[in-house]
Amino acid sequence: MALKQQLSQRLEQRLSPQQIQLMKLLQVPTIELDQRIKQEIEENPALEEGLDQIEEDFPSSEEDYTEDLDGSTDFDLSDYMDDDGADYKTQSNNRSKDDEEYYVPLSGEQSFQEKLIEQLHLLDLDDNQFLIADIIIGNLDESGYLNREIYAIVDDLAFSANVFVTEKEVEDVLMLVQELDPAGIGARDLRECLLLQLKRDNDGDITRFTAKKIVENHFEEFIKKHYDKILNKLEIEEDDLKEAIDVILKLNPKPGGSSKETEKPMQQITPDFSVFEFEGKLELTLNGKNAPDLKVSKEYENMLRAYSEGAKKSKSDREAVSFVKQKLESAKWFIDAIKQRQNTLFVTMNAIMNYQRGFFLTGDETNLKPMILKDISELVGLDISTISRVVNSKYVQTNYGIFSLKYFFSESMSTDSGEEVSTREVKKILADAITQEDKRKPLPDDKLTDLLQQKGYNIARRTVAKYREQLNIPVARLRKEL
Repeated sequence: MALKQQLSQRLEQRLSPQQIQLMKLLQVPTIELDQRIKQEIEENPALEEGLDQIEEDFPSSEEDYTEDLDGSTDFDLSDYMDDDGADYKTQSNNRSKDDEEYYVPLSGEQSFQEKLIEQLHLLDLDDNQFLIADIIIGNLDESGYLNREIYAIVDDLAFSANVFVTEKEVEDVLMLVQELDPAGIGARDLRECLLLQLKRDNDGDITRFTAKKIVENHFEEFIKKHYDKILNKLEIEEDDLKEAIDVILKLNPKPGGSSKETEKPMQQITPDFSVFEFEGKLELTLNGKNAPDLKVSKEYENMLRAYSEGAKKSKSDREAVSFVKQKLESAKWFIDAIKQRQNTLFVTMNAIMNYQRGFFLTGDETNLKPMILKDISELVGLDISTISRVVNSKYVQTNYGIFSLKYFFSESMSTDSGEEVSTREVKKILADAITQEDKRKPLPDDKLTDLLQQKGYNIARRTVAKYREQLNIPVARLRKEL
């Protein structure tokens, strides 16, 4: 097939580098913005922290720097052209005077596997038994459970250590591992984990004995809360069953997770906005870190002027001028992007605050209005994608706590009177109804549907089930208590 050339016209919309930079900065939360600014300052020596305004009087094109250049330079061009040792990479003014050195401390605490290995040395084990125990402990997950089959461990020993053992030998060593501390370690499922704990310190207490029987023989009925079946099979009173269940609920379902090594760090939230009510008026403020003081380096501006006044028309001069100009323009773009980000954040949050004024004044979730991204987009005159970037990972501090901006967005539904209400309002009423229900006879979904309909909310049973699941509330049978 022969190659052909043809002309065609095509209309495209492409984002400029400045627009792309702004879009990226918009979705950065406050807690990460400070690091992003420090990174930019390190990468661009023409950008500094400070209060001075950007001066616009440096030339705007490279030709302006090369006209009538008949003087000599006051400094060595190689200082700016040598990539291996440029001064701008080592200047101390690239760092803020408020910067501090942070060191990440290394934890010296042992993992629960290491503690188990230490306990193994206290047991009278031969070499094969110690090796089997070591393999078993190495296969425990972070919760302390053994999720590998016994035959798989036998194969591991044969292929990796050239040790041939039977499944019975591995089972025997596993029982020894399960006697180590903490109680419940080495279990293969939740039932076995609870049983191992109940078998420890069994001092003849009748309640503990009843709890052991429930887990051992009636675990399926227990997890499904079929308490009537347990009462009939064990022939005990309801109070006895309640005491036994309290014992079971106090057991540790994740014995390996008791170590601090396995705890997940809590997410640190820094509010991006503050909205406080004062004498019936709402006051909105941005977090100060959203409006940093940045300026273009005077040193680089003077350097550019020096080139335009005295540099020669050599290739190295042109390259130096191009480098300095690029850094100055990049600094100006970044400062403008930060200012646009600040303005966009404020305008968007102000629109959200006014739209949800009833909630910010009272803190009552039922006062939230139905609101979607399009509503705010139309109010502020920005694209929906821009609003989405502003809302993403942002938080606001109020008189009633800290909320994610996504919290204020919800779909709408109609009441019997035709009024549009937020689905969040319906969820709040649903959650309150479940909280106030008789736990001995929890309300099923059809009863909850009737209750909401009596309050004027035209809602179907499947919708109630969906909202209940979104609230992480189990079905009525699993909410039952004695």
